[in-house]
Amino acid sequence: MELSGQSFLGNQRGTHQGAGFQAVNPQTGDPLPPLYHTASPAELEAAAHLAFEAFATYSRASGKVRAAFLRRAADGFITHQQELADRAHLETALPIPRLLGEVTRTANQLRLFASVVEEGSWVQARIDPALPDRQPIPRPDIRSMLRPLGPVAVFGASNFPLAFSVAGGDTASALAAGCPVVVKAHPAHPGTSELAAHILAGAVAAEGLHPGVFTMLFDAGVEVGAALVKHPLICAVAFTGSLRGGRALMDLAAARPNPIPCFTEMSSGNPVFILPGALKSRAKELAGILFNSFTLGAGQQCTKPGIILLPDIPQGQAFSEELQHLVSKATTFTLLTPGIAREYNRATKARTAEAALAAAAPVDQTPFRCAAGAKLFQVDSDSFLASPAMADEIFGPDTMLVQGNSSDEFLQAARSLTGHLTASVFGTDSDFEAHRDVIQILEQKAGRLIFNGVPTGVDVGHAMVHGGPYPATSDSRFTSVGSMSIYRFARPVCFQNSPQALLPPELQDSNPLRIARLRDGQPESQSA
Repeated sequence: MELSGQSFLGNQRGTHQGAGFQAVNPQTGDPLPPLYHTASPAELEAAAHLAFEAFATYSRASGKVRAAFLRRAADGFITHQQELADRAHLETALPIPRLLGEVTRTANQLRLFASVVEEGSWVQARIDPALPDRQPIPRPDIRSMLRPLGPVAVFGASNFPLAFSVAGGDTASALAAGCPVVVKAHPAHPGTSELAAHILAGAVAAEGLHPGVFTMLFDAGVEVGAALVKHPLICAVAFTGSLRGGRALMDLAAARPNPIPCFTEMSSGNPVFILPGALKSRAKELAGILFNSFTLGAGQQCTKPGIILLPDIPQGQAFSEELQHLVSKATTFTLLTPGIAREYNRATKARTAEAALAAAAPVDQTPFRCAAGAKLFQVDSDSFLASPAMADEIFGPDTMLVQGNSSDEFLQAARSLTGHLTASVFGTDSDFEAHRDVIQILEQKAGRLIFNGVPTGVDVGHAMVHGGPYPATSDSRFTSVGSMSIYRFARPVCFQNSPQALLPPELQDSNPLRIARLRDGQPESQSA
């Protein structure tokens, strides 16, 4: 596929009139062709109106129609997987095997949602039949189901150029729900974004859908994204990125004359609690496991374990020494962008004012400005409790050890936490029983509670929750990964005393789609 550097406006392409920018190879600092162009206000307006026009028909397309579209897009990603991985590698320095896996994950997400909407029960159809003889007040016929919100603005993420970007989970779930999508491509990987947009736009055309079902805008900065969130035709926002960026979008969405939901995944330290029994039995092993986790992807994972809490017992020293050894011997990492590298160096330098730098890997300066070394910080529990900001995320290959003297300090530490995507606990059965109160608190602090496992690695399925209380996300009631993420982009609509002919098929008495429904609060036979 040929790269042109222009935005996608349905079946048309944008112009070359906006401010130009290029991707940069983070390993060399070399600019990567072609020259991309920031979308103009007129192009943004066109994208929003195309999405709005598409909503009229796409929102009422059957589950089978949407499923066919999503599966065609998934097939396109597999067909072009090497091309996608090669370009993403140039723009991100992420290894080819990791990127090929990300292409597969992207395709699998699309297929997952295809199966969900084709089956159809996700709409949660409920029927309360009329009770004209009910006393003292008759009941009308009342039926409800979930309906799509409208056009959704999706922001591509920096650290997953495919699975959380143009055709990632936000886009896949919004399209599955029946919402046209306007993507604001991430400026760090515009070539990868353009390739992905080609595939999605091609699938829209091949399935005969309205061309406004998918559009994509380029932007070197933040102006296009801000204008998109404020546009009156946009009905929801999905974002994965920094706390500062996510909070800015939340505020813009809330300040509109008609506020809209803004689903942001932002900042998470992903605390790990190592309980005494686990530490006594496998201290060095756990050090290796956690080192591999917090340096995975150069620490640029939203579920990176950034805080490790352990008891101050002799085996804790063995754990700490092994982790220091692994960190000091680590090779230099290449971060995604110069900006991320600068922020990592700033944040780790600032942390030394509060926590001891227990180990740091030497940095080979041969790579471009995106070079970074692993770092291990260490602090006692009293200092940690006195400075809650030490639990804040640093995006890169670092972590912090927090050692306490008692179970009560574990409890205090758990209570002091803000919201996180994950919380992990390593322990034996007796550990878990003895620290049940800690575990119950962690359930209130995170979206996913992990036992004897690391938080990195997010399976895409029906039960996965990738969310959590603020500041991990803007709304802890939802997930951005897995089939439940579709619920972000739908709202309940009730039909009272509606003629059968005006009801959506999901609510008609004949149940032509044979979906699971509730009738009078009880599961209805699908053969009804």
